[in-house]
Amino acid sequence: MSTVATPSVDPVLPTRLPIRLIDENGVAVEGEQTAGFTIPDVATLLDLYRKMVLARRFDAQVTALTRQGRLATYPSALGQEACEIASVAALGPTDWLFPTYRDTIALLTRGVSPVEILSFFRGDWHGGFDPHEHRISPQSTPLATQALHAVGLATAAKLKHDDTVALTFLGDGSTSEGDAHEAFNFASVWQAPAVFVIQNNQYAISVPFSKQSHARTLADRAIGYGMPGYFVDGNDVAAMFAVITASIDRARTGGGPTMIEGLTYRMESHTNSDDPTRYRDASEVEHWRRLDPVERLEKYLTDIGALTDEVRLSITSDAEDLATLTRDAMNETPVIDPLSLFDHIYAQPRPALLEQREFLARELASIEPGTPS
Repeated sequence: MSTVATPSVDPVLPTRLPIRLIDENGVAVEGEQTAGFTIPDVATLLDLYRKMVLARRFDAQVTALTRQGRLATYPSALGQEACEIASVAALGPTDWLFPTYRDTIALLTRGVSPVEILSFFRGDWHGGFDPHEHRISPQSTPLATQALHAVGLATAAKLKHDDTVALTFLGDGSTSEGDAHEAFNFASVWQAPAVFVIQNNQYAISVPFSKQSHARTLADRAIGYGMPGYFVDGNDVAAMFAVITASIDRARTGGGPTMIEGLTYRMESHTNSDDPTRYRDASEVEHWRRLDPVERLEKYLTDIGALTDEVRLSITSDAEDLATLTRDAMNETPVIDPLSLFDHIYAQPRPALLEQREFLARELASIEPGTPS
């Protein structure tokens, strides 16, 4: 009986370095690692820097409010600013964003007010903003479900012959969901104008990427779906913006979907109820702290003379104004109508729902004013 010889050592895949335009020291990158992309102009980089500084200050303020008990929960995006801000900055005014629960700073950058954003995390309402006004879908807590919604909207736009592009965020953990596979597959089959931005922060809550996938990169999966895939340094906002902009332009002109993986890191806990010290070492966090996306761009802009002390002071002042606005908004007691629970469920309310609404209305009417409910 013949046998097939097996190699004595495992095959070694070639090194896959992420696309990068500005390195961790704030120095412009040249050569193969740029993959042919170029650094955006100075005005664009200054705008990206300003947006990242404001987003980080907002994120820190909201985290503080959560620890003070003024919000129910909050998933911080500290350390992931480059992925989120680059994505929103690349979108056109008619494009749609499909965020996850962690993408609050993306909503802020897209123009949603702190009050509208935080009503969701305070438990006042399922979503505090008008999706059509901002062209942002409600933040998705179930993993990967919004990816299918993005493909649906993008396909509808294609059928209507308009140039709308749908961009959706996914986490590395979300890519293990069946919904993600279906979204990738149908987007490619239908050549939908969709862009998938995977923020690989390397942990699905407490599960490290190494226990989720044996692939070199998540972007490698793109070839199996028949779409382009890019593996990008997710802490390099210049590279993320360049790749996402090109992908949106490609989708808008009929080129179909693109998968982009931004390799980044979640500096804070998964949410305020999580203890990350149980599953990752402090040395790992410190390593990624040295790769900070905001500091990286700041070094580059300072070295080329674009970020002066005057400009930096102006941005910092705007960030503090935003933090004050956020604190003041959360200090106000919201006016909530319990009967609004029954609104916007059915176009024509069902008898059972009307009966429940009337029952609650009678209960509320029986409570003396000023009595704790």
